[in-house]
Amino acid sequence: MMRNQPRDCAVFGVDIGKTVFHVVGLDAAGAVLQKAKFRRDTLLQFFERARPALVAMEACPGSQWLARKIGLLGHEVRIIPAQFVKPYVKSHKNDVIDAEAIAEAATRPTMRFVGVKEANQVDLQMLHRVRGRLVASRTKLICQMRAYCLEHGVAMRPGAGVFKIDILRVLDDEDNDLTDRARLVLRELHAELIELESRIRTVSTEIKNIADADETARRLMTIPGIGALGATAILAAVGDPRRFKKARDIPAWLGLVPQQHSTGGKQKLLGIAKRGSNYLRTLIVHGARSVFMHLDRSKDRLGVWADQLRGRMHANKVVVALAAKIARIVWVILSTPGATYERRPPKAAIV
Repeated sequence: MMRNQPRDCAVFGVDIGKTVFHVVGLDAAGAVLQKAKFRRDTLLQFFERARPALVAMEACPGSQWLARKIGLLGHEVRIIPAQFVKPYVKSHKNDVIDAEAIAEAATRPTMRFVGVKEANQVDLQMLHRVRGRLVASRTKLICQMRAYCLEHGVAMRPGAGVFKIDILRVLDDEDNDLTDRARLVLRELHAELIELESRIRTVSTEIKNIADADETARRLMTIPGIGALGATAILAAVGDPRRFKKARDIPAWLGLVPQQHSTGGKQKLLGIAKRGSNYLRTLIVHGARSVFMHLDRSKDRLGVWADQLRGRMHANKVVVALAAKIARIVWVILSTPGATYERRPPKAAIV
């Protein structure tokens, strides 16, 4: 139909659905020129006929695929986090109003966007999320088994590692108060735990193999506290480092900087902002904690810096500060072709 023929718009906003997509086109001044609705099989045909323009959409499942497809047609594609679109929704909410709000938000000079990921980055992120779900399931299963044992007066040492040892001893001990039914159920749950462990090892091995084969991941793994999991998670999440203008933008993007609530000229800093990817932030913080505990202070300048911080603040704050510094180093490694982390002894460091 003629109303679905692309007009000469400067910006298109796309509200993504499973099968139906709403498109609103704006001119350079922000006035609405076109409103249209498409099914999945006709949306790309519309943008194939349209002149190159700015195409914006909200971050959601399917947005990365659509962004790659539309980008190949010659358009500039921007993906906007949902919380940044909401202030531009006027009056009541429907799909057309959402598409118009997306288009308007994309034109703001200070708007922040999600990077468009390549297909291999999406696959890598998928592996990490599958592994994260398996690890969470393992934790829930261990907690459930531990609670069942406590219901029969059998307590075990804390920690997943020692639990795997203790549960075998408990199941084989005929003198404890476990009933035959409870012992049977726990053996079935233990078999499920073994299967989960096997699946986690399989996914972890696949991630490690990807890290070993990727040159950028190998350079990232030269940074203290960054292993195969951290390096591949960074590659999947960060993508193009040119999205970040300077090194401190990475820890701010991850929420590793203090949250601010300042007014009237009075500065008030709270805990860390915890923005961005919880998963990636957790990996970097755990890596920083390992560095803080096990780094050889005599061989790396980070040790002296961390010790100086430890003299005036709590260890947990030092760990977060160290995580923020590691995130800055990540930006340098990603932004500089061929760069690796260079370990320097404390005497050569500028503190």
